[in-house]
Amino acid sequence: MLIQMLKSKLHRAILTQCELNYTGSISIDRDLLDLAGILPYEKVLVVNQSNGSRLETYAIEAPRGSKEFCLNGAAARLGQPGDLVTIMCFAQMTPEEAVNWTPCAILLSDNNAKAQRI
Repeated sequence: MLIQMLKSKLHRAILTQCELNYTGSISIDRDLLDLAGILPYEKVLVVNQSNGSRLETYAIEAPRGSKEFCLNGAAARLGQPGDLVTIMCFAQMTPEEAVNWTPCAILLSDNNAKAQRI
């Protein structure tokens, strides 16, 4: 049996843009993707703490150093610039693997300029 466990998250990110006329996804600064261990095109859950919405989509990379978090396509209707969001991804593992698993959690602050492991 496999169970789903939190693999990594970017916590308390600030949305910088929402682009309705795009084919979908969430754009995230490539440096922050790397820091959290999230791959481009990996499935993610986005939780908007400002309005309570939750959506599943996939991550795409924004330019390194841009501090960008942009909801694209239909997802753009579920947020607005300035909203506080958490982006999470999950991994399947056996219960034996899960017992010793520690996810990567990154806390963002100062408009996405500061990132620290928590």
